[in-house]
Amino acid sequence: MSYEVTANRKRPTQFDGLLGQEFVVATLKNSLRTGRIAHAYLFSGPRGVGKTSAARILARSLNCPDGPSADGCPDYEEGEAISRGTALDVIEIDGASNTSVNDVRQIKDEVLFAPQSARYKIYIIDEVHMLSNSAFNALLKTIEEPPPYIVFIFATTEVHKVPATIRSRCQQFHFRLIPMPLIAGALREVAADLGLEADEDALLWIAREAGGSLRDAFTLFDQVASFSEGHITLSSIQEKLGLVGFEQLDELARMLGEQRPAEAIELVDSMLGAGLGIEQVVVDFAEYLRTALLVKHGIRKTGVLGRPADQISDEVLESFTAVQLQKGIDMLLELFRNLRYSLNPRFELELTVSRLSELAFYLSPREMLEEISRLRHGLQPRHPALATGAAGERATPFEDTDDQSADDQLAAESTSPGADGEHDTARRAPTEHPDVERAATGSPSAAEIQEESYAPKHAFPHDVRRKVIATIRERKLALGSILDKAVDWVLHDGALVLQFNNGYHARAVKQDSKMIRATVTEITGDDRPVKAAVLHDESAEQSEEKHSAQVDLVKRVFRGEVIDGDGEEGST
Repeated sequence: MSYEVTANRKRPTQFDGLLGQEFVVATLKNSLRTGRIAHAYLFSGPRGVGKTSAARILARSLNCPDGPSADGCPDYEEGEAISRGTALDVIEIDGASNTSVNDVRQIKDEVLFAPQSARYKIYIIDEVHMLSNSAFNALLKTIEEPPPYIVFIFATTEVHKVPATIRSRCQQFHFRLIPMPLIAGALREVAADLGLEADEDALLWIAREAGGSLRDAFTLFDQVASFSEGHITLSSIQEKLGLVGFEQLDELARMLGEQRPAEAIELVDSMLGAGLGIEQVVVDFAEYLRTALLVKHGIRKTGVLGRPADQISDEVLESFTAVQLQKGIDMLLELFRNLRYSLNPRFELELTVSRLSELAFYLSPREMLEEISRLRHGLQPRHPALATGAAGERATPFEDTDDQSADDQLAAESTSPGADGEHDTARRAPTEHPDVERAATGSPSAAEIQEESYAPKHAFPHDVRRKVIATIRERKLALGSILDKAVDWVLHDGALVLQFNNGYHARAVKQDSKMIRATVTEITGDDRPVKAAVLHDESAEQSEEKHSAQVDLVKRVFRGEVIDGDGEEGST
């Protein structure tokens, strides 16, 4: 007996044998049971999912001796000829090679003759979208009002190329891609029928490579079975077909997660030395990172991952975040697009591997903003690269200690020089005559407010802050606007400290601190004093600069000098 390929040998002869097409099967079987037979059907969907098989099963069911039957009449003598495509009354036409209007005119002439022995004369036109516009136009009247014994079944992989005038005259059925577990189960049955031993991971690889097409899976299975010598294993598939082993990809990812670029590049060199193509390495590693990303998101279904989830090592999942894995996939996809234009594809691959060794330090823009916000409020960064960076130890949040009180620490910080050798302007010493400023303004001086600057210990909740500002705006609009200009709100030593860059705003808060305190207590239920602190008095500097400019102008106009001293008169 001659050899028959698996795709033909396992072609279903009944509706129940169609895998993954439950909607199509249920609809066709119900229409056959109720006698609602259409004169034209249009089957669309990807390649290898059962469109032609469904057309033959439908033709076989329509021509059952006892009337249309939903079970496909397994004992029907002419059924085998229909399944093989050799029946006289079931004419199969390849639309790709019969595209002209003359071919369709021949069909129009033939439909005038009744079937020879069957109940229906059925035309199955595969790849019907390949017909020319003239051929479609010639079909319109025939498929709209055919003789009662004629049924048309069209099959296409590109339904959008079929004119709407044709689609509107047909019952349309869309065939879906077959899920990977169903394909793996079908391969398991084929291996058992042939007496072959097949490892589960090998069958899963074949099912994944088929991409939802059962015919592609059977074709690839036949190829693998021819060199497997009775035992199909994933290692033999990788060796014979020149694929990257999953264990090698996992080892490569671990090296990158541990920032070992030299070893990673050496591993890539060994892969290429084994005869693997550069594009194949890129594709396989991108697929590996995709699987790791899905596992990182909590997906465990083998049908989605394409392999068992436990094949991704825990070290890789701990080394990278989901955002970093997304970035790695994006880098590999960009590399694949650029390989065709590269002067040296190997250099491109090695450069990308070197860059991927820094992937563990990548932060998305959103994560960067969150880390900056945490550092601004004196909180510990979540990202380990920021918590223990190479630039030195990060300043820790303010904490009280037994050896030194909070006030002592603040006093020490206020007198310590900054990085440029000058004292920090956020903690300046008070002015020489604070009483003069109090007498002039009738309110606390900026110097007194500066003495009350606090290092942040806890950030005040932003949502509560917005509520307080909105409430005060309704009661006192000007004060609400001033509160909105605060640089930060922090909780320290049992008080709410509002930090400003302007002494005027800080003094206004001092004057209305009771109103602010009452509003905060009303909203939060927590009664605590309200204080103001000046981080950097921009208004004072601007006033000083303006005064200096005026003095210089007077000196130039009157050709005089400025004489310092109390009670002395200056001559000009």
